[in-house]
Amino acid sequence: MYIRKVCSKVEIIRARKKKVVRALKDLLDAKRREMLHFVEQLVNIDSGSYTKQGIDKIGTILKTKFESLDFIVNIVEQKNYGNQLVIQHRDALQPHILVVAHMDTVFPEGTVQKRPFKVIGDRAYGPGVADMKASLVELFYAILCMKQAGKTGYKHIQIILNSDEEIGSPSSASLISENAANKKFALILEPARSDGSLVTARRGCGQFKVDIVGVSAHSGIEPEKGRSAIEELAHKIIALHRLNDLKQGISVNVGIIEGGSAVNTIASHAAAFVDVRISEKKQEVIILKQMKKICAHTYIAGTKTTLSGKMDRPPMEKNEQTTILLEAINQAGQEIGINITDTATGGGSDASFTSELGIATVDGLGPIGGNAHSEDEYLEIPSLTERTLLLATVLQKLSTMN
Repeated sequence: MYIRKVCSKVEIIRARKKKVVRALKDLLDAKRREMLHFVEQLVNIDSGSYTKQGIDKIGTILKTKFESLDFIVNIVEQKNYGNQLVIQHRDALQPHILVVAHMDTVFPEGTVQKRPFKVIGDRAYGPGVADMKASLVELFYAILCMKQAGKTGYKHIQIILNSDEEIGSPSSASLISENAANKKFALILEPARSDGSLVTARRGCGQFKVDIVGVSAHSGIEPEKGRSAIEELAHKIIALHRLNDLKQGISVNVGIIEGGSAVNTIASHAAAFVDVRISEKKQEVIILKQMKKICAHTYIAGTKTTLSGKMDRPPMEKNEQTTILLEAINQAGQEIGINITDTATGGGSDASFTSELGIATVDGLGPIGGNAHSEDEYLEIPSLTERTLLLATVLQKLSTMN
């Protein structure tokens, strides 16, 4: 008799969950065209990281949208970048879920005029369509449908929409960390990978500059008086690239070099711009020590080298907290019929800031897309409503896990 009662309760709970999922799915299906139109509206606004006017226009649109759902939107004004938005429901009390998405793209002003939003088959194209205009739409409609379905999980979340993620979050990193400090979960809405996978690990990244000063001289008349900054830089580039250890997740890449003034003049100046990626926090000290050692060594007497720069984002490492959060997302996926997979990626995101604080963090919860940061960037349109349903289900589930 006891077993029958338990089984009966389980069946009732399952039936209730299915009913909620159906209600949310029906609501989203009815709003499919409306959602895609909203994506088009946002994509057709230039919002490169340095296009403050465009980012603020998107922020104003989203402010109005969230206020219509009884959310309070605080604007954190910025002088050099777009304004940041901090959003939570007016009835929220100490929300324990942080949702982070960004409004900026990598594309310069004027890109929309050259290649505005378009649809070809089941894919939508346009600057930032997947990274991450569609995620902004997903977030709003996930909350809208939760509210219309009578679910109150949205009262347990705080949202940060930042304006400078694509350039390392210089003005928003501290805002994210400050607001994440008392949270239990962090959901980052970068697009899902092209195979639908979520992201549970990211490499930390940093930008450095190697400046070399040499001695100028005419290369034909008195080359013996010169000290080539370019020659010194060449030695250092080779040494820097030897630091690569892809098996350990360490990559060092000199992506830009500059120097010299004329072909018949020994270069008095040269510089290299270096991208560094690490997979574990402990690797940062090691790699910085090795770079400083390389730059301290002089190959060409009479030259002087200066190293500047820093690690902009720590690595997002998959840990026990992440695994627990991922399991909750897996359960939400099972409830709505989505198989959840996860992966690691070399790109950076704001997930690094919350992960570094020891907060359970999962990234890639946006719709499925591909070719980000390129002219061929696309959004898989069917995933827009599918991943919105997933996000709504995850938010509701996490709201009960305080």
